Amino acid sequence: MESTYAIAIAIGLALAGAIGGVAYVTLRKKFAVSQAAAKLEAERVLAEASKTAEGRLREASIEAKENVLAARAEFEKTVAVRRAEIQALEKRVLQKEENLDRKLAAQERREEEYNRKERAVVDSQRKVDDAKVEADRLVDEQKKRLEQISGLTAVDARNQLVRSIENEARVEASGLMRRIEEEAIEQSTQKARHIIGMAIQRLASDTVVEATVSVVELPSDDLKGRIIGREGRNIRALEAATGVDLIIDDTPEAIVISAFEPLRREVARLALEKLIVDGRIHPARIEEIVEKVRSELWEKIRQEGEATALEFGIPDLHPELIKLLGRLKYRTSYGQNVLQHSKEVAWLATNMTAELGGNVEVAKRAGLLHDIGKAIDREMDGTHLELGREVLKKFGESNAVIHGMECHHGDYEPRSLEAVLVNGADALSAARPGARREILETYVKRLEKLEHIADGFKGVQKAFAVQAGRELRIIVEATRVTDDEALWLSRDVAKKIEAELQYPGQIKVTVIRETRSVEYAR
Repeated sequence: MESTYAIAIAIGLALAGAIGGVAYVTLRKKFAVSQAAAKLEAERVLAEASKTAEGRLREASIEAKENVLAARAEFEKTVAVRRAEIQALEKRVLQKEENLDRKLAAQERREEEYNRKERAVVDSQRKVDDAKVEADRLVDEQKKRLEQISGLTAVDARNQLVRSIENEARVEASGLMRRIEEEAIEQSTQKARHIIGMAIQRLASDTVVEATVSVVELPSDDLKGRIIGREGRNIRALEAATGVDLIIDDTPEAIVISAFEPLRREVARLALEKLIVDGRIHPARIEEIVEKVRSELWEKIRQEGEATALEFGIPDLHPELIKLLGRLKYRTSYGQNVLQHSKEVAWLATNMTAELGGNVEVAKRAGLLHDIGKAIDREMDGTHLELGREVLKKFGESNAVIHGMECHHGDYEPRSLEAVLVNGADALSAARPGARREILETYVKRLEKLEHIADGFKGVQKAFAVQAGRELRIIVEATRVTDDEALWLSRDVAKKIEAELQYPGQIKVTVIRETRSVEYAR
């Protein structure tokens, strides 16, 4: 049984081997066929890839050649541009070199010319020095010859010159004495004229009187002596502090204050009234009262401006314009009170504008403020028209009001109905009988010019024209002007007045210099 089993196993193994051999042969044949087919396919794919690669290589080669050609063309173009720029730069460099060569040549010529002139100047200076030495020698010779001819030495000649100057001084002193005598005669003539003028003045218009003098009534004539003071110190202190001329004469119980400036005259009047009531009249008290009255007067001026603005229904007027409006009460023009004149112009312009259907508010403001520049024209340079334009513009008035104001003298062409009517109202107010006097305005301007001339000199503290312009009193600073300089100052001012002003008779120039020492006992 075991042998049968072994035989069966052997037979199975033999069959398996046979079957495996057949399968191996079959598989080997199939593999050989597949390998041949794969080889053929690979060769075909390789051939196609080679062809594709060759085509692409040719395309790449062609494209590279085209790029190289384009780059070469661009490079050649850039090179050509650069070459042109380099040629232009070379040309400019050559031109600059030529210009530099010309400048160097010109500089060399100038240096040569300068050296030549310098040598000429040195030669001229040498000749001048030689001529100066020769001139000095000739002068010495001439001096010796003159001394020999005249028989006088240089010292004797100088002494004779001093005596000659002394004689001239004596002649001038004699002329001064004659001038003093003539002044006495002139004063007597003026006194006679004053008496005649007083008689004529009683028939003159009140407006002219108000524009030149003020009268202060006294309780008794005994106060005149106290107001004058010991050796006139009180009246001098009051005149110096206020800049007015006090006339104390035989008029019973009255003192006349004379000044062309209304504000000064009003300060002096109020101060004098307060001093009379107070009873203490001495220089220190006078100065204190004058300063107090000035501050009170400015407050009164402000109140007058407010009352005027309220009268015309203008509540929004600037505070500074209100003050300037109040100052017009103490300003006259051609003998006419400027504030009253401004009110008349405002009412006339307002009524005419209302009748014609214009802007009443603009006409009212322009008419009231048309002469506002006259409040400051004696303190600042410029016409009252230009000063008024600047003031109204500064304090916020409208262009319509400013234009209405600036046209009232015809200096500007009116472009509105209100400007034409303000101009007409101004003419109506000025043209009424007795409104203006040309002579008074000319007189006031002459007094202002007198004070202005004195103010231009060094060391002058205050200057006042008094005696109706026949005397100019100048108060100088004692620390800046000596007594000798005060003497020469009066002469210089007098000569300048003679050169610049035209006036009847003569003007007396008085320079006042005083030194004060103040100490307090505690």
